[in-house]
Amino acid sequence: MKTLALTPSRRWALPALNGRQRLGAALLALLLAFAWLVPWLFDADPARQQLTRILQLPSLAEPLGTDHLGRSLLARLASAVQLSFGMALLSVASAAVPGVILGVIAGWRGGWFDRVLGSLADACLALPGLLLVLLLVAIAPGNFWALYVGISLVLWIEYFRVVRARTRILIASPQLEASRLLGFGPFYLFRRHLWPELAPQVLTLAAFGAASAILAMAALGFVSVGLRPPTAELGLMMIELLPYYHEAPWAMAQPILVLFVLVLSLNLLAGRDPR
Repeated sequence: MKTLALTPSRRWALPALNGRQRLGAALLALLLAFAWLVPWLFDADPARQQLTRILQLPSLAEPLGTDHLGRSLLARLASAVQLSFGMALLSVASAAVPGVILGVIAGWRGGWFDRVLGSLADACLALPGLLLVLLLVAIAPGNFWALYVGISLVLWIEYFRVVRARTRILIASPQLEASRLLGFGPFYLFRRHLWPELAPQVLTLAAFGAASAILAMAALGFVSVGLRPPTAELGLMMIELLPYYHEAPWAMAQPILVLFVLVLSLNLLAGRDPR
């Protein structure tokens, strides 16, 4: 009887998507296509004011209308999606890489290294995540990088705790012990035994983390402690358009709808069918 060995490419392959995840991926792809194609197809500056065209209804010239300063909502929404997704991607990558590496090392080695990192993670959890972000933003108001650092510091803890707990279980498995007795090194053991089991959980955390980063950024913008005008950011757009919801409810609804679809797509992408 022939036995099928996993090729290296299949060991590193991403898990297959289910129906909900495909829907989330499709919604996210549509939003990203909108965000990156609009600047190419429409010559509109998201910060340019046209005070003679305030709160105009959607038209051929302005497909989504204009805001209270005559700025193109189409251009501003596209710029806001780029900014939100860029922040989420950067924060998740910066949190996932150290979180996974430290989680694997702590779960594998144990001892004082595990205790120190575990205590550090517990100390970070004792401080509400949004409060930590607010403290950093207060030091550098309106600064993109302060917001990015704050969100990344909040997100890494989940990767560390989940990966550490899972690694502790996996290193005691008979398969890994057999490979270790055969003389295979740590990198092979990680690639062959740990990563295939960790990847689905890490990717799920990444999708949820991206959604959390986008919501945190929008929440800070909505209470006017995040990025500053004239930056096109979803939460900031909501608070700017809020005084005009009677005159232009369609304008107020646009950043809300975009934020809803963006977060929904990531949550659907994170969802997995129970095994």
